[in-house]
Amino acid sequence: PALVDWRVFARTDRHYLRTFEQETHMECHLFLDSSASMGFASPGADWPTKLDYASFAAACLSWLVLRGHDRVSLHLFDAEVRAFLPPGSTRKHLHEVLTALEKNRPGGKTDLPEALRRARPMLKRKGTLVVISDFLAPPEEIFSALNPYIHAGFRIQLFHILDPGELDLPDRGLARFEDMETRSQLILHTSNVREAYRQAMVDHLATLRRLATTRRVGYTVARTDQSYFVLLDALSA
Repeated sequence: PALVDWRVFARTDRHYLRTFEQETHMECHLFLDSSASMGFASPGADWPTKLDYASFAAACLSWLVLRGHDRVSLHLFDAEVRAFLPPGSTRKHLHEVLTALEKNRPGGKTDLPEALRRARPMLKRKGTLVVISDFLAPPEEIFSALNPYIHAGFRIQLFHILDPGELDLPDRGLARFEDMETRSQLILHTSNVREAYRQAMVDHLATLRRLATTRRVGYTVARTDQSYFVLLDALSA
């Protein structure tokens, strides 16, 4: 009864329900991993870094959300939330989002679970949570940090961005490998570690997919040498 617009009823003798703008607009919360590892692209590659690829996708998503008259927020994070633009739906807000994405650069170490925990109090209303990352963290810790969002009723979509060289380690003979976040180095013969690396990556992706399925969370792997429209298709499914 409290939602019946009695003034309209008095004029028309018909019942109408009142709606409010904040109830009719959805919110999409974009979380973009901006850690050092996201700056990676295979040596000599003619495709973008993971961060550039993810930023293009985030820009497209932002435009589509605002085109649908919904609201979008942006969170740039590494070990913590480095920048936060609260939900908005205006052209000015879109310009601010695109500017933040354009100026964004790879940062320090990544800690996706901690960034998710710190960001939860910032989101006042449930909506769609989109996490764009290379997910270099234990899957169980990631989903532990996602649980509060799941229990609050957020729709969650994970976009796993990977360079082709991370999926299938190229045979480069004796090579030097450097951790982009800690700068520690190893010299290895790739033929000695390729199979173990491949299996570790397969297991990591399989665990993420299994946990996402059991919690009804969307999970999509995207390669930086392929079109990012696969991400847009996954979100609209």
